Amino acid sequence: MEVTYLLLAIAMLFALIATYLAIVERNLVKAVVLSAVQSVAFTLALYLLRAPDIVLVYLPITVGIYPAAILFLIKKTEEVEEL
Repeated sequence: MEVTYLLLAIAMLFALIATYLAIVERNLVKAVVLSAVQSVAFTLALYLLRAPDIVLVYLPITVGIYPAAILFLIKKTEEVEEL
């Protein structure tokens, strides 16, 4: 049980770091990739919390469809955010 808590804490730490890096990133494509990394960490956390049904829905949406839609929209605008 303690190993599960340790892995959960590590996954949440990775999610926190990826979230911070996505917020401060000026390149929008890199920010979307970091957001996908955050989603993978959340998926690992959900799996460790024994919610496989939620994982099966959450993973394809947040790592596949959502970044693809955002990247499509970024392609129609500029890649780097301007101040």
